[in-house]
Amino acid sequence: MPNFTRNLSSKVGLPPGTLLHVGDTRADRAYISVANYDGIGFTETKDAFLGDLKKLADRQGVTWIQVQGLTAKAVEGIGQQFTIHPLVLEDILHTNQRPKVADYGDYLCVIVKSLTVKAETDDYEAEQVSLILGPNYVISFVENLFDDKDVLASVYERVRGGRGKICRLGADYLFYALLDSIVDHYFLVLELLGEKIELLENQIANQPRPELLQELHKLKHDMLFLRKAVWPVRELVSVLERGETSHIKESTVVYLRDIYDHVIQVIETVEIYRDMLSGMLDIYLSSVSNRMSEVMKMLTIISTIFIPLTFIAGVYGMNFTHMPELEWEYGYPMIVSIMLGISLLMVRYFRKKQWL
Repeated sequence: MPNFTRNLSSKVGLPPGTLLHVGDTRADRAYISVANYDGIGFTETKDAFLGDLKKLADRQGVTWIQVQGLTAKAVEGIGQQFTIHPLVLEDILHTNQRPKVADYGDYLCVIVKSLTVKAETDDYEAEQVSLILGPNYVISFVENLFDDKDVLASVYERVRGGRGKICRLGADYLFYALLDSIVDHYFLVLELLGEKIELLENQIANQPRPELLQELHKLKHDMLFLRKAVWPVRELVSVLERGETSHIKESTVVYLRDIYDHVIQVIETVEIYRDMLSGMLDIYLSSVSNRMSEVMKMLTIISTIFIPLTFIAGVYGMNFTHMPELEWEYGYPMIVSIMLGISLLMVRYFRKKQWL
């Protein structure tokens, strides 16, 4: 759980490039690990010292610097060693940043939202992931500490295990693999939300309840958040796969086109789910209205049946002296029989008209 939240208002009035963390604080400190591989061997430095990162990145092969947990001190120190622009460092610490890509000549910066399914809570979690691609290194900044189900954990296992072409190709392929893993996890979140939408749709169709409306609004909010998180990724990947940056090799551009197709598929699914939720709201309102109409229909039929009965009871409830029927021996059972007959005739008539 976050320790505290600092909102955007805390940056108002500060000069550009001011390093101030904005968003949830998810770690007490920054944990830095450095992995180096060259297709032959793999070395790793866990909990690396901040001042040694540049030296570690100058080794042969590809270097992946993983920064878990965002602190202004760690981000500033990395920025000084790798000559990263202060505005980039500011964006990394601003965890409510819109997904974006920027080429600064010596390095490429990409900021995206990652989504992770939390099975224990039957929900998902979002965090910002920032990637810096240099000539032979990749620096990844994430808000949380890694775990077995982290979006980047699968890439780390491939690198550590020496499996696949990721260990033979350059830093740009590692950059692609990280971005691809983030996009792939979008499908897992969509699958989770799709199951919730299907279940909610059945509940609304069978028995609409006020609490279902609250769940519907929550899902609509989730879809809005996903739309804001995914739509900019389409533009981001489009810039990369068009080969507009020298940091991405032509051999890697082919794989980025595959990510672009996945992003398009995610966007289409999000739009379909949004349309479904809008339709479900109409179904809910229609169901509630139909149910109310049925209740009013039944009450109206009951009232209509009792109108002639009330009239008869009212007539014989008058206090006139000369009412011959009041002295009849079988007057009471006769009136009750008449009232019952009228009721049965009206019920039969309503059924014939399919009103009942």
